[in-house]
Amino acid sequence: MSITVLLADDQPLLRKGFGMIIEAEADLTVVAEAGNGEEAVVAAQRHAPDVVLMDIRMPGTDGIEATRRIVTAEPDVRVLVLTTFDVDEYAFGALRAGASGFLTKDVRPAELVAAIRTVAAGDAIVSARVTRRLLQEYAHLLPVDTADRFPQLAELTDREREVLTAVARGLSNAEIADVFYVSETTVKSHVGRILAKLGLRDRVQIVVLAYEAGLIRPGRPS
Repeated sequence: MSITVLLADDQPLLRKGFGMIIEAEADLTVVAEAGNGEEAVVAAQRHAPDVVLMDIRMPGTDGIEATRRIVTAEPDVRVLVLTTFDVDEYAFGALRAGASGFLTKDVRPAELVAAIRTVAAGDAIVSARVTRRLLQEYAHLLPVDTADRFPQLAELTDREREVLTAVARGLSNAEIADVFYVSETTVKSHVGRILAKLGLRDRVQIVVLAYEAGLIRPGRPS
């Protein structure tokens, strides 16, 4: 089945270049283009693409706000954002808004294609380690009083909470399995249940929630 892609960037030449790379793949199809965030929101509602390739810095409605509105209205649409630097406030904001990952604009064609396929399959393309580094850098932008904002955390078992914290620390499934002396399959099952109970889509969102809920803080043992 073809993976449908919406291109959102205020630079026509960049849209053209990314479009040529995507259309060269038999399983990828560009269904629409947008020149700003507002157009991206409208196009996402109209076409319901599998993946939105979203520029962050656009005039008017920027990519962060557009991402927030798209994932709220169309939960099955995945957003892959484009940024200039791998660790900056814009990438941080996009992940908090619900993006499934981000790429720098100098991404190689093969990496772009692989990222689109990965995100379309339901996975995040930003590692938990990179996400944690982002959140440590910009944790001062997180809400201070978050104690009552995540009542769903009470639904987790003690082991699921331990696994959630381990994911938030940036550990892989294999590393978590070693810590708790269980199989990777068991860890995957725990992660799956955590995602379902908390209404999250991927490991990146687990890390974001752990920081926003105050379970992990820079400089605090975890």
